[in-house]
Amino acid sequence: MDYIRQLILIILFLASQNTLITRGCSVIRIVTPDELIQQAYTVVRARAVDYERPPNALGIGIIRFAVEEVIKGNTIIPNPLRIEGTLNQYDDFNDRRVPYNLVRPGGRMGSCFARSYKQNGNFLLFLNRQYAPYWSALAPVNEQLHMSPTVDPWLQWVKDRVKSMANNRPSNQFLTSGAAKSRSFFL
Repeated sequence: MDYIRQLILIILFLASQNTLITRGCSVIRIVTPDELIQQAYTVVRARAVDYERPPNALGIGIIRFAVEEVIKGNTIIPNPLRIEGTLNQYDDFNDRRVPYNLVRPGGRMGSCFARSYKQNGNFLLFLNRQYAPYWSALAPVNEQLHMSPTVDPWLQWVKDRVKSMANNRPSNQFLTSGAAKSRSFFL
C-alpha cells in the first residue's frame, strides 16, 4: 500500500510540475503579422555578430548585431544593436508559412520568445522603443532569415506590407532611415 501511495504522490508531483511548465508562457492573443508591423517601433534586418558580454551562468549574454537594413522606422537606429541572448551554430527557422503567425520553434519551449541566434545569421527584428525584440509574446519578433535578403519570403512579405501601409497612411510613421549611434538594451 505504501508503494502505491508513493507512486501516486510522485505522479501528482510530476503532473503539477508539468502544469507549471506549460503555464510558463500563456497569452490571451498573439498579434497578427500586420499588428506586429504596426506596433513595432522599428523593423531591421541585422546579423548576429558576436558576444559583447559573454554568457552568464544561465547561458545568456549580450549579443552584438550589425544593422544591415532599416525596413521601418523614422529614427536613427543604434548600430550595433545589443540584445540579450545566446549565440550558437544552429539554424532555428520558422516552420510556418509566410506570413508567420507564431514565433520560431526555439520560442515555443516555455519562455514565449526565441532567445538563441545563429552566429553570423541574418534576422528580421521587430523592435520596441528600447530596441529590444522581446515585447510581443509568441509573435515572430526575431525570425532567422532563410536566404539572401533579396529572396527571403518573410523579409519580402514584411517589406511589401510596410510599403503598403506607408502608402495608406497620412503620417510618415513608416519612413526608413539609416543606422547610426550605438545603444544597449538589457532585460
